[in-house]
Amino acid sequence: MKKRLWLVISLVGLLLLLTGCTEINEPITKESTGFWNQYIVYPLSWLIIYFGQLFNSYGVSIIIVTLLLRFAILPLMIKQTKNSKAMQALQPELQKLREKYSSKDQKTQQKLQQETMALFQKTGVNPLAGCFPLLIQMPILIGFFHAITRTEEIKLYTFWWFDLGLPDPFYILPVVAGITTWIQQKIMMVGMENNPQMVMMLWLMPIMIVIFAINFPAALSLYWVVGNIFMIVQTYFIKGPDIKGALATKSAGGAKK
Repeated sequence: MKKRLWLVISLVGLLLLLTGCTEINEPITKESTGFWNQYIVYPLSWLIIYFGQLFNSYGVSIIIVTLLLRFAILPLMIKQTKNSKAMQALQPELQKLREKYSSKDQKTQQKLQQETMALFQKTGVNPLAGCFPLLIQMPILIGFFHAITRTEEIKLYTFWWFDLGLPDPFYILPVVAGITTWIQQKIMMVGMENNPQMVMMLWLMPIMIVIFAINFPAALSLYWVVGNIFMIVQTYFIKGPDIKGALATKSAGGAKK
């Protein structure tokens, strides 16, 4: 099942790469052709231009459109988080099944798959449900990335201390983007501290974001910072009880020592 899941994600990622990244340096206009440009990138670019002209600030426009997109995909994120919590709650039962059917022979592994699927059906948990929201929102977020980098009007304006079309000269935004990414990942990790993949992502993602932000236009760094802050607040409210429970457990453990 994991292999199939990674295959689906890889194929979608490859599709997005082939449809979008080949045009990353081409300005987006009303005359741009292709499904990717006409129905994803250009509408987002139009929104940026609309709010930029309305508020006479493309920095404010990027903040507004980022928040609008995050609110638009909020139901998907809530569903993804709930499914993740449900899967986490099932881990002890899944571990018992793995121990029960630990043999590597084909019949035993088939029995393990059957018992696993029966557990999912009994509890109403779909192991793939957490991936569908991700697959839906990724084209939107990548499209916004394209809209920011390919909208020529953005490159002509400044916001606060930086030019939107150039990298932050003082590296303030890249550092803030990295810190907020780390905080977001840390909050998402609550209850999953023993997962080595999550621990790796906790440090890998912020480093990648900082490297990208240093080399990309500051407009994109602004988008990352605003999006991360939104995600931090969103995750705190969704996983509030889990976070408080984890903090209480750590405090109790520290007091015993």
